[in-house]
Amino acid sequence: MKKWLIPVIIIAVILLGSYSWVKGFNNTAVQLNEDVSEAWGNVQTSYQRRNDLIGNLVNTVKGAADFERNTLKDVIEARAKATSINIDPSNVTPEQLAKYNQVQGGLSGALKSLLVTVERYPDLKSNQNFLKLQDELTSTENTIQTARTRYNEAIKPYNIHVKEFPNSILAGVLGFDDKPYFDAEAGAEKPVDVEFDFDN
Repeated sequence: MKKWLIPVIIIAVILLGSYSWVKGFNNTAVQLNEDVSEAWGNVQTSYQRRNDLIGNLVNTVKGAADFERNTLKDVIEARAKATSINIDPSNVTPEQLAKYNQVQGGLSGALKSLLVTVERYPDLKSNQNFLKLQDELTSTENTIQTARTRYNEAIKPYNIHVKEFPNSILAGVLGFDDKPYFDAEAGAEKPVDVEFDFDN
């Protein structure tokens, strides 16, 4: 065997191994990133469903005589803020996600205040349209929590893949940055009871 052939074979093996490693890392990162994007889409869909329901709820409540306008105004303003923030899941930063989480939490708080205020309005409490919307909102809040949990679950394998050594070297070169997790909304540790007794 010619002496010059051995170094050529070694270089070829190293290049082939490097190519396989880069290809494997990239393809896995792309797949995991797509899982994150899909999970984020489900989060956004859930929040959009809530926003649509809130619009219907606000219109129903507006019809109640002498209903507290400030409470209604707070919900409308919080909804406008919540819908004004758009996030690209492929480039989301911890600060962007924290801001998104903050405005969504503000909307949740305003909505809870609205539902508590309704207690003072017997006609509104017995309004079938309002009751249906309230049930749908409760179901949607549960869907939101599930979507946020699944988003975090999708991020974990992606973050592990791009942070583990030696993958972390390629991640920086190929532009795969780690992604932030959803934190609990402010005040989420405090239980809030929004159940109503409509028999009174």
